Amino acid sequence: MGPHSDESGGPGLRPGDACKPSSNTLGTKVRSVSDPSTKLRVAPSRVEGRRRMGVGPHAKPRKAWDVFTQVLVPGGSLFTTVLWALVPLVALLFLLAVLRLSAWLTTLLVSFIAVPLAVLVWGAPVQGTLHAYLYGGLQGVWAIDWITFWGLIIFNTLVSTGDFDRFKRWMVHQATGDVRIQTIMLAWAFGALLEGLVGFGYPWAVVVPILVGLGIVDLDAIRVAALANNAPVSYGALGAPILALAAVTGLPLMALSASVGHIVAVLALLPPWVLIYLVTDWQGVLEAWPLAIVASLSYIAGQWPVATYLGPYLPDLSGALVSFWVLFFFVKVWRPKTIRGFGGRPLEAAATADADAPQATLGEGLTIWLPYIALIAVVVAWTGPWSHLPGISLLQMKATAISSVTHQPINSVFNFTPLGGGTSILAAWLVILLLVRPTGAMLREVFSRTFHQMWGALLVGFFIFGVAYVFVYAGMANSLAYGLSKIGPWFVLLAPILGWIGVALSGSNTSTNAMFGPVQAVTGRLLNLPILLLPSFNSVGAEVGKPIAPQTASIGVATTKYCRSEGQVIRHNMGWTFIMLGYLVLISLLFYLVFPNVMML
Repeated sequence: MGPHSDESGGPGLRPGDACKPSSNTLGTKVRSVSDPSTKLRVAPSRVEGRRRMGVGPHAKPRKAWDVFTQVLVPGGSLFTTVLWALVPLVALLFLLAVLRLSAWLTTLLVSFIAVPLAVLVWGAPVQGTLHAYLYGGLQGVWAIDWITFWGLIIFNTLVSTGDFDRFKRWMVHQATGDVRIQTIMLAWAFGALLEGLVGFGYPWAVVVPILVGLGIVDLDAIRVAALANNAPVSYGALGAPILALAAVTGLPLMALSASVGHIVAVLALLPPWVLIYLVTDWQGVLEAWPLAIVASLSYIAGQWPVATYLGPYLPDLSGALVSFWVLFFFVKVWRPKTIRGFGGRPLEAAATADADAPQATLGEGLTIWLPYIALIAVVVAWTGPWSHLPGISLLQMKATAISSVTHQPINSVFNFTPLGGGTSILAAWLVILLLVRPTGAMLREVFSRTFHQMWGALLVGFFIFGVAYVFVYAGMANSLAYGLSKIGPWFVLLAPILGWIGVALSGSNTSTNAMFGPVQAVTGRLLNLPILLLPSFNSVGAEVGKPIAPQTASIGVATTKYCRSEGQVIRHNMGWTFIMLGYLVLISLLFYLVFPNVMML
């Protein structure tokens, strides 16, 4: 049963479920919403509402066994209710994008907005709301922070021992002198590896200086790294965005991993062509089209089966590994007839040869990749379908409400699974220690650096999930979804745009899924759409918005001369981001009209 699960056990609403009369906590009947002669009644008087909430001098104590029943339209009208429901989301985006507060402070302040709204407008009980917030925060720490922390520990360990630098030099050497091959192998394959392992803008920060060193202009190198990062973001930081989406929607983790994997497999067909065009123009594309096809299909071959059958932890790493090694062997037997540099200028073969660089053998290459192979092996063995370790639960705490949409109990759950995905990353790190053998001083530096880099993100994990759980528990997500459902089935076209907007302003796919995921899921239920469709496109929409996300850009440009000039970078990326978003909207139509079954449970 998921963190926000419907105890009826059904995959969604039956036609008319949302139209049945019901009694809410404030004692008001919700009449048929399909009857044009009636409309949803608003909450009763302020005194009566406060009395039933257990607030103020007229308060009526709640019994321990009372379960809170959500109110669908508590704001006087549907329009007013939607505006109230948007307040936490607008506040989140305003504080981040306009006032430019740090993410941890922003999510803390939004907590002080969401909780009073839940109690005073939606009539949620104070104790239940605080419990939901606490359980959400704990779920964020365990399901997200525990994974991303150990992922960054692994990355910093490899940096401290020098293994990452050796790996990076080997990658650059294998990319040959053609800028198209360099771009695909480094920005596409290597960038996906970094996104899957660390995320949070690190692929830009690491890849961009390499591309600049290979002759690509700084601003264009940033755009190349950003657009190459489109496909892997949903599985970034060892699957954190998908884990967040499952946590706040109550949808099965494996089902979401597979549905997003289907979308990403189609999305990944385009970026390699765009990358080749950006570094050499159309002439370079016409000469190197086999490279684009191999790059996209090899990444999909590594990513899609893992996302579909093993879960969200490793698709980026497996996609990167398969793509790189397929490209490695492919360019041994095929290369463009004309070797081109940045801008499409032809290069002499002699000028592209690195005669002084040692020729690494295949065995040496495998040794360099060994820590990453160990990570994949441990996590697959630990979390695969054959393993019961992630399902072992020592503690469950939940706050229960009666949904204003399904009229069934919905639970906001913290499920403590001590041997879950994050613990598998810890186990993989211990194996990697045996391979790279860092000193005690190195390990102290690794933990110090990781805490310095992550303390804010760790707090965000608690606060954003607390807000998301309150949003669902109080019924705010249901009310907003009900308003959005009035758009009708063509809301499917807006689902990726909503994810794009969320990440463009919040900077985080994980945070976007936490806040907008419940709304997308309930809207889909109300419209009788395939249940996985809208949440999945919310996540992938956030992928294509990453090139213009201020927080991602601030990390990504930290190693370039555009540090603290994120506005210029975002403007440079904007046009191609719109093209990728338009492509994704077309993909949403494809799955809605042609392949809806793959978005069903």
